[in-house]
Amino acid sequence: GNEEQKSRLLPTLISMNKFSSYCLTEPGSGSDASSLKTRAVRDGDHYVLNGSKAFISGGGRSDVYVVMVRTGEEGPRGISCLAVEADTLGLSFGANERKLGWNSQPTAAVMFEDCRVPIANRIGDEGMGFKIAMQGLDGGRLSIGTCSIGAGKACYDLAREYVTVREQFGAPLANNQTIQFKLADMATKLHTARLMVRQAATMLDNKDPNATAFCAMAKRVATDAGFEVCNDALQLHGGYGYLQDYPIERYLRDARVHQILEGTNEIMRLIIGRSILQK
Repeated sequence: GNEEQKSRLLPTLISMNKFSSYCLTEPGSGSDASSLKTRAVRDGDHYVLNGSKAFISGGGRSDVYVVMVRTGEEGPRGISCLAVEADTLGLSFGANERKLGWNSQPTAAVMFEDCRVPIANRIGDEGMGFKIAMQGLDGGRLSIGTCSIGAGKACYDLAREYVTVREQFGAPLANNQTIQFKLADMATKLHTARLMVRQAATMLDNKDPNATAFCAMAKRVATDAGFEVCNDALQLHGGYGYLQDYPIERYLRDARVHQILEGTNEIMRLIIGRSILQK
């Protein structure tokens, strides 16, 4: 954004007095993000927006919506980025989605019907929206990977404690070599994921040209590892792990979506593969 936009929008967002939502996904464009259909047409000193976004975190609750819209040709070069403020006429929201997990966070469709947004709210030049969106995803993938590691570590700690006190056949579960091997694999997965996320974060901070591929690697490894560790921890708890009286089932449900958010793990493999073949 330019200096005027930064001074107008950032102070309340950085202080968390207000919140913003990232709006890229649409009902018909998920992994194929550059095929988005939400359109913005210039009319004097405004854009007129029509279209909708799907699965938007904070939909209906946020104060600012950072929206990727089509202002030009088909494909990525025709996409621009607009900051749409919550009190804008023509902006509306769908019902809060009922989800497997992440139930403490609102998720809803965001809809635009002849929604007039000042040209002053365009972030960057026309046609820069897709680039802005992809740059935002690099950091977002590291954030989601970190969330997965946190969930996995919490479940690992619970499982390690549980197997030391739970007795079967006259001895703690931890005396069983199979259980020890499982804990070893869980700890190794978490440590590997943590190192990959930190390396990718360093590369992103240093503007390394390979940062995007390494962010994709870190996201894929960390979100798979986090979910697998949560699932292993549930298994180690046996039937108790399946009960809502214990926290693991919630970690499992919440961590599952991390393999979909910020680009599915299949798309991460696509990004990595293309990076390898371009060298």
